[in-house]
Amino acid sequence: MPDEIPQAPQQDQYFSDLQTRLRDIEEKQSLVKDRTLLIGQTLVEQREKSFSEIQQMKKELIVLKEDNKRMKALLSRLSEQISATAKSSDLDILQRQFDLFRKT
Repeated sequence: MPDEIPQAPQQDQYFSDLQTRLRDIEEKQSLVKDRTLLIGQTLVEQREKSFSEIQQMKKELIVLKEDNKRMKALLSRLSEQISATAKSSDLDILQRQFDLFRKT
């Protein structure tokens, strides 16, 4: 029994150190948990922002494609009209031929 008396303060010290270590570990775990939650929240927010930006880009791309189609159609119609209209040199030739026939 006399041997147990000096060990009691050592056990108290051991348990005190163990409790301190346990509290430190719990605090670290809590900090890691908070950081993980914050990272997860930031990740979700960034994902939503990226998704929104992608949706906006898709809408803009659709508008650009429609504009491109309209421009192609307009250029095609203009090209057809230009080729269908007589050039001034063609008109000059026709005018001379008309004048020749009229004189005869």
